[in-house]
Formats: sequence, C-alpha cells, structure tokens
Amino acid sequence: MPSPNEGGAPGKPGSAPKPSPVIFAVANQKGGVGKTTTSVNLAASFAAAECRTLLVDCDPQGNASSGVGVRRGSFELSLYDVLIGRAALKDAIVATEVPLLGVVPATQDLVAAELELVDADDRAVRLRNALRPQLAGYDYVVLDCPPSLGLLTLNALTAAHRVLVPLQCEYYALEGLTHLMATIDRVRSAFNPELTVEGVVLTMYDGRNSLTHQVADEVKAHFRVFDAIIPRNVKLSEAPSHGKPALLYDAQSKGAQGYLSLAREILDGPPAAADTKKRPRGDAVEAEPPAEPSPPQNPGERARDARPRS
Repeated sequence: MPSPNEGGAPGKPGSAPKPSPVIFAVANQKGGVGKTTTSVNLAASFAAAECRTLLVDCDPQGNASSGVGVRRGSFELSLYDVLIGRAALKDAIVATEVPLLGVVPATQDLVAAELELVDADDRAVRLRNALRPQLAGYDYVVLDCPPSLGLLTLNALTAAHRVLVPLQCEYYALEGLTHLMATIDRVRSAFNPELTVEGVVLTMYDGRNSLTHQVADEVKAHFRVFDAIIPRNVKLSEAPSHGKPALLYDAQSKGAQGYLSLAREILDGPPAAADTKKRPRGDAVEAEPPAEPSPPQNPGERARDARPRS
C-alpha cells in the first residue's frame, strides 16, 4: 500500500510549479449508465499514465470509494466534512493501491449535506471553494456525480472545467442527454462560464444489437463521441467487488483496455470543444431547473507498462 504522500499529496517543495489541474465531472442523471465505473477506471488510467490524479466521490452511495479499495469505516473524514466546513479537502484525501491516485471518499452523510446547505448563500459553490485551492501538484481531478441533478451534482458541475457523459446506447438515452445539456447551460450561465462538455463515452456497448448502432449514430450526429468504446465486460463488473479498478484486477481485459484508450484519447486529444447548445433532432425536451440555480504482479510496474502512449 503506498504512503499517503504517494496517493494524495501535492508535489515536492521547491519543485517547478505545475499548471492547474483539469477537473472532470462524470455526470448523467440517468442511473446505471456507468458513471462510477467510468470515474474509477478513468482516474486509474490517468494515474497509470503517471499523472497525479484525485478521485472525488460525490455520490452518497460511496461506490467510487469502495471501487478503489477504500471501504466504509476505514477513514475518518469524508467529502461531507469538507462540504460543511469541518475539514480541509487535503485532510480528507486517502491513498489507494494505485500509485499516484488519491480519493476523497463519500458516505451516506452526503444526503444530510444537501439538507444542511439548502439555506446557505454559497451552497452551489461549496465544492469549488474547497477543491480548487487545494490542488497544487495534481494533474487531473475526477468527480463522480450521483444519478440526479440535485445539489451535489450542481456543486460538481460548478467546480469542474469539463463534463464527461457516460451514455448507454438505449432508447431513453437521447432524452436524458437533452436534460443534462440544458442543466449544463444553466450552470454555465449562473455559476461556471468555463464549463465545457469534453464528450460522450459509449458504455456497456454491445455491437450485436442494432438499437445500439442506431442510438450511437444519433448521438454522434449531434455531440462529440469518443472513439474509445467501453464494451460490456464481466471483468469490469467483477473488479469493484475486489476493491480494485479494472486496471489492477485484469489489465488485459477489454474493459480495462477500453478505459486506457479513453484516457489516451483525452490526454492526446484537442481541448474540449463540444457544443453543448446542440440538441438531438426533433423538439427538445425542456429540462426541469436543477436543484439550485435559482491482480497485477506489481501494481507500480503494471501501471507504468499500461500507461497510454502518445
């Protein structure tokens, strides 16, 4: 197990200052589309590319935390303590088995945070104010959002620079995407003008299904869709029960390779340029306002071997 400094601490004193890290919010209000799987495995893939990475679990279910081996009861401070001002973010970071990857865990207390902050004037920017000043030395931050457009997701979108949208190719996907894009537009207007959509990631992809191809083609006609596709893969499903990202559970699995390809595409690709004002064909569905605007042999060796190549 790496020391806390390996997983979560900023760079060494006296080292040359690094550019500000890029903060990704992995968001989709529809449940079961692979948000947490994408957050965990993308963060691990960034770390495998020797980028110091922080995973922030914004979901009260805490699945991203357990997905990197941080079990409930094994830590003292969580994102809840950060949001209510009880602790600094740097004190809540927990090291993981993946070198260069730290996590700010979540508990069910986050449900209470939404209620406790409802009357606070800064309720929409609590995460941004706590997060951005504490990121010296990091390269990437990945925020795992809950399956809703409530206060926690609003905080993540307000804190992020870019949004990554996992999308399962099914009938209701486009309608949900329309709601999310409308919310992103509102957040950009009210709180975070630099927020952009990095792209859509097709998850649980089954190329044998004709509907999968139809939905994928429709999404590609209106949004930036990554070339990297995440297939249905049993290893991706098994890895969380072992408290490991797929990269550590089975680096050669199609799921792990899919996320390595996604990380490589983000690292090598152009800056986010997706136009969030585009909408799927037909009449756009007006979204409800968001809750607030009103085993590897050696993990270190395997991570280095699996780093995305430019």
